[in-house]
Amino acid sequence: MKAARALALAAIVVALAALPWFGNPVVVQFGISVLLLATLAQGWNIIGGFTGYPSFGNSVFYGLGAYGVAIAMVQYHLSFWLGLLAGLALAVAFAAVLGVAVLRLKGHYFAICTLGLAFVMTAIVSNLEIAGSNIGLVLPLLKSEVLFYELALGLLVAATLAVFWLSRSRFGLGLIAIRENEEGAAVMGVNTTLYKVLAFMLSAAFTSLAGGIYAYYITFIDPVSVFDVVLNVKMIIMAVFGGAGSVLGPVVGALVLSTISEVLATRITSLASMFFGVVIVVAVVFMPRGIAHMTRHLRGAGWRYFVDNVRSHRI
Repeated sequence: MKAARALALAAIVVALAALPWFGNPVVVQFGISVLLLATLAQGWNIIGGFTGYPSFGNSVFYGLGAYGVAIAMVQYHLSFWLGLLAGLALAVAFAAVLGVAVLRLKGHYFAICTLGLAFVMTAIVSNLEIAGSNIGLVLPLLKSEVLFYELALGLLVAATLAVFWLSRSRFGLGLIAIRENEEGAAVMGVNTTLYKVLAFMLSAAFTSLAGGIYAYYITFIDPVSVFDVVLNVKMIIMAVFGGAGSVLGPVVGALVLSTISEVLATRITSLASMFFGVVIVVAVVFMPRGIAHMTRHLRGAGWRYFVDNVRSHRI
């Protein structure tokens, strides 16, 4: 059964990799957007789903990755790949330093603290000449959507494999133990501070790489767009809707929500703006553990699954 599932997933990845050669440009552009959002959801899943720390600061890592590429290419005339590594190093180092301080907080205190980071970073970068101040930076144009699509797909596969490894590794089990009972995990010998900081760094790594690919693909960035808190909210909604703490849940959540949002945006613009708000309400009330948990339990419980969730989470 496991072998068949692995073969099916491999076939899906191969089919997705071949899509740019047969799909029209609109589908490829949509694919790049979805793949990057799914990667962001997977990155958040590491710190939010597995470790249980609801980070609203992942957009900071996204912005650092984007500016790493932009500054390297525009100001120092370096290659995209060196810029990608620079953004990665900057985001991971920032996550390590920041994590030691903010990961001492828990729950809504941690969420509020990380939420403020995006606004602070926007203000800082807006006053840096090397980053183009608040005007932003224009990157060299590369008309190769196939390249960006394959990069985004490769990054998502790498992020998903990392999450799969977490779900079966001792390190991942330590993160789950922290999520369920941090004090109990510490008593059992888990170095909770080290585990949390490493999870934050791993989350930052994938998020920053997605930001770097986006920067070169879109060719223009400014502080407001790449440190956008709304983007952070989207990655959280997608991860939670699909199933935070699962391997494929965030990917499914990103695909489903992005597709519905795109359809609504092209047909009923007013509904598209309300869509993610409605999703939050529906997910919290009817399926708080996401699509992944629902598919495992819906067959046996039927409609009782939704009724039980409403009763369990009523105010």
